[in-house]
Amino acid sequence: MLSVLIVEDDITFSLMLTTWLGKKGFEVKALSSVSDAKRQIESVSYDLILSDLRLPDGDGIDLLKWVKEKYASLPLIMMTSYAEIQTAVQAIKLGASDYIAKPLNPEELLSKIREVVKTPAVEHTSAKKSPEGNTYIEGQSPAARQLFDHVRLVAPTDMSVLITGASGTGKEYIARRIHEQSNRSKAPFIAVDCGAIPKDLAASEFFGHVKGSFTGAIDNKTGAFVAAHGGTIFLDEIGNLTYEVQVQLLRALQERKVKPIGTNEEIAINVRLISATNENLRTAIDKGDFREDLYHRINEFTVRIPDLKERKEDLLLFANNFLDQANAELQKDIIGFDSETIRLFQSYSWPGNLRQMKNVIKYATLLATGRYITRRELPEELTEAPEKDTRILLKDETHECELIKRALQESNNNKTRAAQLLGIDRKALYNKLKLYNLD
Repeated sequence: MLSVLIVEDDITFSLMLTTWLGKKGFEVKALSSVSDAKRQIESVSYDLILSDLRLPDGDGIDLLKWVKEKYASLPLIMMTSYAEIQTAVQAIKLGASDYIAKPLNPEELLSKIREVVKTPAVEHTSAKKSPEGNTYIEGQSPAARQLFDHVRLVAPTDMSVLITGASGTGKEYIARRIHEQSNRSKAPFIAVDCGAIPKDLAASEFFGHVKGSFTGAIDNKTGAFVAAHGGTIFLDEIGNLTYEVQVQLLRALQERKVKPIGTNEEIAINVRLISATNENLRTAIDKGDFREDLYHRINEFTVRIPDLKERKEDLLLFANNFLDQANAELQKDIIGFDSETIRLFQSYSWPGNLRQMKNVIKYATLLATGRYITRRELPEELTEAPEKDTRILLKDETHECELIKRALQESNNNKTRAAQLLGIDRKALYNKLKLYNLD
């Protein structure tokens, strides 16, 4: 498998290119600066470099000169805008293997890559894998980093964890992640949806029963706590449990023993408890709907999952991952999303979070007839939603410096996103950064 290093600070474009090349059979790493690229090249061997001409801490020419000095045989293709073709010609003279103008023609890029590295056509089969083979994307946003830092901290302990988050944010996945990173990873992980259990059967689901203990008990049943012995039990939407079941659950957690219905035999249990809720349990406590002593028992550590709208930097990472899953399930080979679709994704509030996004992309993938998902394939909930104008307009030169600082802060120092917020192109932003000594 040929390895490609992409050096590009436009995150949206970089993600699309990484995903597409991955589907074509390449092992891809993407970075956003000259300095990071140099460190990576010194530690990892690559077959090809794709570098943008304009980068935050220099330009592609600087990187090209360094590569040719240290790794003369390493091919580099320069990516440029049409307005920078003259500079691209200069790059060829300095040793670049080739150049390609943006917006890229995918097949043209693939042809150039094959020519440069002298390799036959390679097609990756990952699009035909089962959806189960896809992995969850952690994300790169500050909210995502904090979430998974907390997961990594609490996982090795035996603390009871309460996962909070809106519907569709992936609470069960986080619970499984904690289990997989714990000392109990080789033991069972048992998930129980508390919202789906009839209240008169909850005790049986948790603790089990013996045959004939109640009407309908036609056989012995092993409860979830016994089934999870040595491992982890995950109680999803724990706020839906009745008060009576909460009492029974608290007793089992305190005594570390359960008694199946219909018997006096107590069974010792050794489980780690992870719970999840999309409700405010504090409010439920105030209303008398949830026991405060149980709350403290299940909440030795809280992990909050942010809404998708709080992690806009991760949005396209998730979108591309769900596209891979949809391609695999539907036996399609959609490359990505067009620019209007990306804009709609970024402006939409995603009230159903990751679950909604997954369904939207699967729906669009099924309908798509071209190589990219367009507005035409999206459900009405996205296309008819009012779009927020998030731009920070530069109207008064006396305030430009502060507005630019604000845009950089809101974009987590992503120059491309900051330029979009300001309503200017990336080149203009770089010029203003130099003007105000902000670079």
